[in-house]
Amino acid sequence: MLTGQCHCGAVTVTLPTAPVKATMCNCSSCRRLGALWAYYDQDQVRIDGHPQHTDAYIWGDRTLRTVRCRTCGCVTHWEPLKPGEKRIGVNIRNFDPALMQQVQLRR
Repeated sequence: MLTGQCHCGAVTVTLPTAPVKATMCNCSSCRRLGALWAYYDQDQVRIDGHPQHTDAYIWGDRTLRTVRCRTCGCVTHWEPLKPGEKRIGVNIRNFDPALMQQVQLRR
């Protein structure tokens, strides 16, 4: 199990395993966020502090919501809005930087 958190610690994300690869998305939102997305099934990830300490942003084709800590503003993950979709994106920049050294980066 790997645990990461936002800057203030109000939101904690726990992953079952280290990601093999991560995506540096270049869409108009993600390139501004600087997030590195690793993908998991929702039932594999535990997110503590959500939704009581988070806010969400929905844009574009309204297929997902980007979630951030309400206190420190760090983006922690995104969630699908499409019914039946189980994949979420976790921002691995909220984890120990050593994790990013092991991950294949997809641009």
